[in-house]
Amino acid sequence: MNPAPGLTLPEELLLLALDPVRGKPECRSRFLEYGMAGAALAELELQGRIAEDRRRVAVVMPLPPDDWRLGTVLSTLPPPGKSRFSGSTSARRWVRQEARAVEGLYLDDLVERGVLRRERRRALGIFPYVRHPAGADNWSALVRTRFAQAEAAGFPDRRSSLLAGFALAIDLTGAFPGSGWRARGALRSRLRDEWAPEAVLRNVRQDKSSESSSASDSGRSSRDSDG
Repeated sequence: MNPAPGLTLPEELLLLALDPVRGKPECRSRFLEYGMAGAALAELELQGRIAEDRRRVAVVMPLPPDDWRLGTVLSTLPPPGKSRFSGSTSARRWVRQEARAVEGLYLDDLVERGVLRRERRRALGIFPYVRHPAGADNWSALVRTRFAQAEAAGFPDRRSSLLAGFALAIDLTGAFPGSGWRARGALRSRLRDEWAPEAVLRNVRQDKSSESSSASDSGRSSRDSDG
């Protein structure tokens, strides 16, 4: 799947995840942040600027890329060490730490370029929140169309497979209207060796596990109080 004009993997994932009319993510906001961070790492790997080994990433080409946003992301990674992976960092940990900053970086830039709009609102007239509907050119529609075409073709290239992997990892199941659960399961199996979506998925599962534990603890406390 060819990217939309001037768009990288993190931007494509963002436009795929945001409802173009409401401007709201069609998955949990924190999961999208993880996906954006993982997609930025994947884009740097596709460009030959970082490499991965045993779930750790290292910079192998420290010269800043032409894309200043990717340059900003690259600068958050440890500088190269004397050996290939002496300056490496855990992909999962980096995704967790940098997720919010990476998403903010791309949101700000897409708003400035007019690809997205920024609307500030208040819930119940009190609580502020922000939405990002599609801009006038509606590149969101283009990204969604190309994703659907790639899905119909079985995600035939690595870029489209990576994008699908991130969508699955962040529970963006609405992006796969043409695939049943068996097809999505087969895709998940195919992507097990893709380290960047896997780093995102591990963070998503960590959050879900923490929430499940908290809910269980709350339930036990409630029962103890009743007793």
